[in-house]
Amino acid sequence: MSLTSLFQTQFEQSLNQYCTERFLNPNQLSDTQWYQLIAQVSQHTILQHFPKNPPLADTRKVNYLSMEFLIGRLLGNNLMSLGVYQYVDSLIAQYGKNLVDILEQERDPSLGNGGLGRLAACYLDSMASVSQPAVGYGLHYQYGLFKQSFGWAGEQREEGDGWQRDFYLQQYHRPDFRQTAGFGGEVWHQSGDKYLWKPEWTIFGEAFDLPVAGYKGVQQPLRLWQGYSETAFDLAQFNEGEYLDAEQKVVDAAKLTKVLYPNDNHQNGKLLRLMQQYFHCACSVADILRNHLAQGRTLEQLPEFEVIQLNDTHPAIAIPELMRLLLDEYDLNWQQAWAICSKTFAYTNHTLLPEALEQWDQHLVATLLPRHLMIIERINNQLYHQVQQEFSEEEFAKAWQETAVLMNHRVRMANLCVVGSFAVNGVAQIHSDLVVSDLFPAYARLFKGRFHNVTNGITPRRWIRQANPKLSALLDQHIEGDWTQDLEQLRQIEKFAKDPAFQTAYSEIKQHNKQQLADYIEQEIGLKVNCEAIFDVQIKRFHEYKRQHLNLLNIIATYQELKANPQQDFVPRLFIFAGKAAPGYFMAKQIIQAINNVAKVINNDVDMQGKLQVAFLPDYRVSLAEKIIPAADVSEQISLAGKEASGTGNMKLALNGAITLGTLDGANVEIAEYAGEENVVIFGHTVETVRELRDKGYRSKAYYEQNEVLKQAIDALADGTFSEGDKTRFEPLVDDMLNKDYFCVLADFASYREAQKEVAKRYQNRTAWTEATILNTARLGVFSSDRSIRDYQQRIWKK
Repeated sequence: MSLTSLFQTQFEQSLNQYCTERFLNPNQLSDTQWYQLIAQVSQHTILQHFPKNPPLADTRKVNYLSMEFLIGRLLGNNLMSLGVYQYVDSLIAQYGKNLVDILEQERDPSLGNGGLGRLAACYLDSMASVSQPAVGYGLHYQYGLFKQSFGWAGEQREEGDGWQRDFYLQQYHRPDFRQTAGFGGEVWHQSGDKYLWKPEWTIFGEAFDLPVAGYKGVQQPLRLWQGYSETAFDLAQFNEGEYLDAEQKVVDAAKLTKVLYPNDNHQNGKLLRLMQQYFHCACSVADILRNHLAQGRTLEQLPEFEVIQLNDTHPAIAIPELMRLLLDEYDLNWQQAWAICSKTFAYTNHTLLPEALEQWDQHLVATLLPRHLMIIERINNQLYHQVQQEFSEEEFAKAWQETAVLMNHRVRMANLCVVGSFAVNGVAQIHSDLVVSDLFPAYARLFKGRFHNVTNGITPRRWIRQANPKLSALLDQHIEGDWTQDLEQLRQIEKFAKDPAFQTAYSEIKQHNKQQLADYIEQEIGLKVNCEAIFDVQIKRFHEYKRQHLNLLNIIATYQELKANPQQDFVPRLFIFAGKAAPGYFMAKQIIQAINNVAKVINNDVDMQGKLQVAFLPDYRVSLAEKIIPAADVSEQISLAGKEASGTGNMKLALNGAITLGTLDGANVEIAEYAGEENVVIFGHTVETVRELRDKGYRSKAYYEQNEVLKQAIDALADGTFSEGDKTRFEPLVDDMLNKDYFCVLADFASYREAQKEVAKRYQNRTAWTEATILNTARLGVFSSDRSIRDYQQRIWKK
């Protein structure tokens, strides 16, 4: 019996039983009851009948360690992977129900909050879909970073993002896989390279598995660790001088996995964050070794059969943890342990920003993880001699400053990852080149052949098939073969780019999606928008380098221009924002507040109705992205060149027919190359010209003084025009732009304004615009996460 038939039989039996037990007929079931029933049958079918992952001859099993997995709602994805989405949709339609409404009953699991976590989720989907043996390892957070709302003055407010973790229907508890993580305590030398670490207290990790069902592939687990303890500790007392006072600790260990990435702008936050990272790594590495040894293999065979992929620096402590186990628990000497360890780890770098390259205070590490610091010190000493041998006396000081794992009483986690891994990769070609040339040039010389590029990708199952069903149906009609398994087949629609009938169908789908988003915007924030306007979208985490304030300055300048000349020809524009700022990131929160304040003025100005509108949608998450992305006309990718590692939102938006408005940064470079430069709009300084600006002594205020349009926009922020007369509200943001502006917002303003005018000009020729959007969909199949995974297989994970 086929998997589809099994599901259908089980579903019909379960429906009859469910209704009989409740004395109901199917017409009386609520949306929530339908969701519970479908989810239970889906979960049972995946666990009992979906094929497990067989080993592959030419690649190792991947253990993907990430502190975030932004997986989004799973039920729709699972139904698609089971091949029963249309069956369920048709069946419940007989009872007057819409599957889309049923799927809305599921809350996004709060296991991540940014692009890093969404990339990890796409990669798990693709590994299952291409049958790459893998296990994802993360933490079973009760709350995501936060649920976002806005206060009366437009400020970001944060509250716990509860997703009913303990009642989530698509997970199952694995108490047989319990692991432990110790903290504090003392270390004694035993013999040779072996030490005895007696932690002051221990936290247990309970495993919860979310099965990841690949599209026409296999299922494999996302294993999430949840902390608990048979004794308790008090985080409030956990500071210098009190951290060993275990007898008085009264807050249980469940706090450890309560919240994703606690605010770390105070000491307790830093402690908890490092504890989270070690707990994650300790449980995961122990589970990896358990699985490996259970196969009857030796420790020496670990690099042959397993790879541990570090998704950024957050799991870096896994390197000394594996060394600790090999040395202290399995009695290997240093050379044996390092030979295994250094061939097992691979590291993905996601940032060039110095402040984003994690560093931990050496005293803090010594306090929490004394044995690990000893191992890190020895790795550092070993590296010292390698650098001495490679570099001349004249070169050594600079090379050591760059490469040292321990420097200025800080443990540099990115350096630890590079030294302890057999492969390091960036996530877009320009980013990978800059990792070698700017971030780690000494390492590139020291470890020849260690650095690679694997450009990011996105799963077409989630981001086209599920998010944009009408476009998917159109693609199905015109493409031979299953494009969701081979996204390069989208090339088949390139020949229809000029076809009037195809253009009409494609445009009608975009307009339908815009209307659906418009309905959501009106329902969510009470703003009735013009669906004929350009939907100009910037959706991503708020950070100064992503330059949402550059977008804002243009909006203000456009508003001022329209107020001064209301009769001018103007292509209506709706600017859509969504994204969160980290709770401790003051400047990013200032930008959010400024956008909300500007939006309030513009949206309430009767002169702007139907012309210029601004919608900031709160609480950005995967399910909200699925509504925005299919409706977008313009994709804002305006980070300062050389600062965005790759981006994946740019890929999702472009594949769904949005024109990229961006700098030559991250994957924008490759998007422009594949889509054709005539089908994107590029502006701004390049990596090279940004360097020249800095070398000459960048003075942002000069741009303010020389550009009257820019000056008026900034002055309006400063003089209370958008803050009810309060001239102090945005004083920090204005001062930063005029006197610091590290990310060159003012230097790129004029070029950005011209690019926005170019967008409006192109949009007026709707035939040419539609052709360009179709070509973006047709030519960007290379940005499938399936292709990314195959690149990893060929360049990094192969035996």
